[in-house]
Amino acid sequence: MTREVRDAPQFYLTAPSPCPYLAGQQERKIFTHLVGKRAASLNDLLTQTGFRRSQTIAYRPACESCRACVSVRVLVDDFRPNDSQRRAIRANADLLGSFVPPKPTNEHFSLFRAYLDARHPEGGMADMSSLDFAMMVEDTHIDTQLAEYRLRRTPNEAGPLYAVCLTDRLADGLSLVYSFYAPHHARRSLGAYVILDHIEKARALGLPHVYLGYWVEGSKKMGYKAAYLPQERLGLHGWTRVER
Repeated sequence: MTREVRDAPQFYLTAPSPCPYLAGQQERKIFTHLVGKRAASLNDLLTQTGFRRSQTIAYRPACESCRACVSVRVLVDDFRPNDSQRRAIRANADLLGSFVPPKPTNEHFSLFRAYLDARHPEGGMADMSSLDFAMMVEDTHIDTQLAEYRLRRTPNEAGPLYAVCLTDRLADGLSLVYSFYAPHHARRSLGAYVILDHIEKARALGLPHVYLGYWVEGSKKMGYKAAYLPQERLGLHGWTRVER
């Protein structure tokens, strides 16, 4: 009994701050640290209960007056792309996607900065330096990889970098931690393609879920996640299947 208490994770609550998704709302988060030998199993358990990972921190919204942030995971075996998603797949048929170790490069950071400057110039990550970026990628105690998407020059030779996704492999799926892509290729729908390709990668690995983080109804930033169906959303009574 004493050992169980000593080994149990400690949880902390942040102070209120303006919500980045819904105007006029305040957000608070509950969080714990993911370090040591138990980090991977703890992250699996917490992800299944609605937490997300950022470096060595697992967090979940704990807002007093709002429950808008809903954890979403795609049901891999039953997923079938809609017309828009099939167009994204066709538009990116010339890309080669592969997992590489979580080792940041200047090429990764240049793409990351171009993405932030074009898509989120005033966001919370806008001032991140190359050191901050390196910590975001490398500071992990669990099975984390980078998914790189490069222009296919020949069947086995890859060229310029178009998109990157920091991805965690869990016991029951893949979790998309953060993705970024070349902003000047808007017609490719690269953000959608990264998700679609992870669904196929999870299918090939025999993993049942792709975790997309939080869906927030009414938020333009997070509304796109509702399009990957069927999916499960986490509510007060557990995961609920959503077909449309």
